[in-house]
Amino acid sequence: MNFGRLLTAMVTPFQDNGQIDYVSLKRLIDHLIQHGTDSLVVCGTTGESPTLTKQEKDELFRFVVDYVNQRIPVIAGVGSFNTEESVQATERATALGVDGIMAVVPYYNKPSQKGLIEHFSAVAASTNLPVMLYNVPARTVVNMTSETVIELAKVDNITSVKEASGDLEQVAEIIEGTPDDFYVYSGDDSSTIPSLAIGANGVVSVAAHVYGLEMKKMIEAYFNEDVAGAAAMHRQLLPLMKAMFLAPSPTCVKYALSLKGIDVGSVRLPLVDIEPEIKAQLNELMNKAKF
Repeated sequence: MNFGRLLTAMVTPFQDNGQIDYVSLKRLIDHLIQHGTDSLVVCGTTGESPTLTKQEKDELFRFVVDYVNQRIPVIAGVGSFNTEESVQATERATALGVDGIMAVVPYYNKPSQKGLIEHFSAVAASTNLPVMLYNVPARTVVNMTSETVIELAKVDNITSVKEASGDLEQVAEIIEGTPDDFYVYSGDDSSTIPSLAIGANGVVSVAAHVYGLEMKKMIEAYFNEDVAGAAAMHRQLLPLMKAMFLAPSPTCVKYALSLKGIDVGSVRLPLVDIEPEIKAQLNELMNKAKF
C-alpha cells in the first residue's frame, strides 16, 4: 500500500496533569489533514510511545481511527524490544481498524540481523495489514542493513521502510534491491529531497506539524520535475527542519505548534520542557519564516 508522499509522525497531546488530551488531539488531526498530511503515524517516537501504556496506545488507535473516519490512512506504531508484545500490539491495532502497521527495530537488546528478520516476520504474520519497517540506529543502536530490508521485502505484507540511518548509500541499495511496489520513506526531514533524488517515495515527517503545506509543496515540485525549485525550498526549510531537534524530540515541535496557536501540552518524563534559549531560537526562526 502506498501511504502517500508526506506522512506525519504525530505528537501525542497531553493535559497539564499528564493525561492524554483528546480535545486537543481532534484539533491537531484536523490541522495536519488541512496542511497536507497524507497519512498519520500514531504512537511513534514523536508520539512519545515509550511513555505510553498499552491501554493508552490502544485507546489512541481507536480514537484516531474513529475521528479520522477514513479521510487519510492511520498507521499504528507497535514496535518494542519484545517480539511477543509487538505481535500482540499488532493484533490489537489491526482489530481496532488501523490501515497499516509501523514497527521499529528492537532497541536495547541489540539483536542480530537474523533476529531482526525473525522479529519483523513474526509481526507481519500477525496481521493482514501492510507493515512499514522503521530503521533508526541512532535510537536503537542496531542498524538494519540494506540486505536485511531486501530480504524482509520478500514478505508479502512488508511493503515499506522508514529509513532514518542517514546513510544515502544504504537507502540507494534498498531501493535498487526491492520491488517497485516496496516504498522507501526518509525518516529525517532534512534528507527528504536527497532521498527522493535516489528514488525514495516520500518522508515520515516531524516538521509537517509546523509547515506541512510547505513540505507538501516542496515534494510536489520535485515530482512535477521542478527539481531546482524543490531544492531551493529544501534549503529554505532546512534551518527549521534542524530546529525541530535542538532538544530531544518532540519537545521542540510541541513548542513550535504552540507558537502557531495549536496547544498540545508538554512532554512526559523523562523528557522535560526546552530551555529558554532554545525557545528564543525557535521564536526567531518561526518569525523569520512567517509560515
